Amino acid sequence: RSPRPSRAPTGTPIATEDGRIAKVLARAGVASRREAEKMIEEGRIAVNGKVIESPALNVTAKDRITVDGVPLAPPEAPRIWLYHKPVGLVTTTSDEKGRETIFDKLPEDLPRVMSIGRLDLNSEGLLLLTNDGGIKRKLELPSTGWLRKYRVRVNGSPTEDMLKPLRAGIMVDGQKFQPMEVTLDRQQGANAWLTVGLREGKNREIRRAMADIGLTVNRLIRVSYGPFQLGDLKEGEVQELRPKVVRDQLGLEGAKPDKPAPQRQRRGPPPKKRS
Repeated sequence: RSPRPSRAPTGTPIATEDGRIAKVLARAGVASRREAEKMIEEGRIAVNGKVIESPALNVTAKDRITVDGVPLAPPEAPRIWLYHKPVGLVTTTSDEKGRETIFDKLPEDLPRVMSIGRLDLNSEGLLLLTNDGGIKRKLELPSTGWLRKYRVRVNGSPTEDMLKPLRAGIMVDGQKFQPMEVTLDRQQGANAWLTVGLREGKNREIRRAMADIGLTVNRLIRVSYGPFQLGDLKEGEVQELRPKVVRDQLGLEGAKPDKPAPQRQRRGPPPKKRS
């Protein structure tokens, strides 16, 4: 089931950006672009009072868009949150197997958010959340070039020779994986800890690549996504990035700058009275 938008006052004039309807819906935080296309297929989107059928329809700021009969709210300023995903949650809005999702566990006061990329059921660590479909799409593209770093525990005794294919780029089940940055940190009994960096992440890429060279991943923690770090964020915690950080890191215009801390001025002694 696609998420529903927050209700806006009836009759409110709606200001949107120009562009294709699915993109405008995503930018407004109603749904991801793919989810918006599905909502259009289900007949849930109307423009100027008429239910539309094509996600390729171009709209302008003058058009009135409604979702399930509710006027589309103007897009909010782009926001990003850091989330420490625990093991055992799936990164999806709903799961056909009835498993718990990250959205079941997020704080109730959080607005509607989308995940930027995914972490699989058994993976943990840093997951970025956003209210903006355009940011989601931008940061998921390999062309963005942001490095994602993982702490990976494997069962086995990796050697530098074993890790060379990963650094060169490896073919697994007919799928080409781009070169990884791999560092052997330490051997700890039957397990070893590695640091792995990816610039594009295919489904279960690290687990599949390690299995191909004879290693089994038994713990996988994402510690960074581009400039954003997991740091000391506790499991299950959510932390919003300051608007200035979002603006600076993404090169965005229009994000509200942080309010400067009020500066207390030191007062001098009162002037002497003249006799």
